[in-house]
Amino acid sequence: MTGDASLDNGSPLIVGAGPAGCMAAIMLGRARAMPTLIDRDENVGDALCGGFLSWRSAEQLRAIGVELAELGAHRVNRLALYAGKTQATADLPATGFGLSRHALDSKMRSLAVASGARLEIDRIRSLAPHVARGERQDWHSGSIFLAAGKHDVRGQARPRQAADPALGLRIRIPSHTDLSRLLDGKIELHLFDGGYAGIVLQEDGSANICLALRKSLLADAGGNPRTLLDRMAADHPHFAARLCFADADLPMDSIGAVPYGWIAQETSPGLFRLGDQAAVIPSLAGEGMSIALTSGAMAARHWQQAGAASAPDYQRAMAHAARRPVGIAKLIWQTAEDARFSAPLVRMASIAPWLTNMAMRASRITG
Repeated sequence: MTGDASLDNGSPLIVGAGPAGCMAAIMLGRARAMPTLIDRDENVGDALCGGFLSWRSAEQLRAIGVELAELGAHRVNRLALYAGKTQATADLPATGFGLSRHALDSKMRSLAVASGARLEIDRIRSLAPHVARGERQDWHSGSIFLAAGKHDVRGQARPRQAADPALGLRIRIPSHTDLSRLLDGKIELHLFDGGYAGIVLQEDGSANICLALRKSLLADAGGNPRTLLDRMAADHPHFAARLCFADADLPMDSIGAVPYGWIAQETSPGLFRLGDQAAVIPSLAGEGMSIALTSGAMAARHWQQAGAASAPDYQRAMAHAARRPVGIAKLIWQTAEDARFSAPLVRMASIAPWLTNMAMRASRITG
């Protein structure tokens, strides 16, 4: 650490340049609030979650000048559900998109800077009232927007009390004509006993496979993620038909102890929790990105109206907006990951696809 930095004129400090942090930076920058946006990586990475954007997310991005089609995003019009040999499809309420986080985050970061945000690179180690302590220096501000995604920052950790917590795994399968034909125009959800996998094509034709699984499943597989995936493929032929395109040595990303279903109910003046630091919706809902964007825009509006003192009011408003979609998604997740109910759930979706459509609409956030 080399020193301290106090931001001029009470300007806001945003920790994390993902979609939530960039949304806040864009809104605050356009309001001439001179925000400072801090990220730990100079080069934009490709975060594990968020490869699917719902029609709601597309609307929010379009409103700030981000056109997903111009980024080459893969159009998604249908949801396909699989449980063992059982399958069902349903039309999405409106067009969604498959797009890598690298492509989206790159666009949003550049838009944040163009809107007036100052981008700084530092790894924030801990938070205390009105200060973010980084490797380079301490950053002082009366208003800190915490947008660190699924990674906790010391001093503001979220509770992790589950006896068998969820973990996230992601594998990216390179473009292949036959795989593209299988996935064209749809997002897939494969339901397992103890978890699920979402599969969608990205802008470069690759297939993003993102899984949320109970930690005990990985332990039963000897801690080897590839062994776990192969076991799932052995029992789920539709999943096997996708996984067969992945080389055995293909890299795999992971994140542990994801607190799905958690919502921040309160905060202290000057600390605005955004994105997964505000609410963690089970990823099978495909609404995590919209929650991130909603939180960033909502926090910026509150700050513009009443400054740092508005943080508690913002957090309560965000918790209220997230309660219904997170609750519905959590119920669906708990049902879908139970082998006793997953196949009947998919059969019901096949018989009455309008129920699936209703659930998709009900799990969207407004605010």
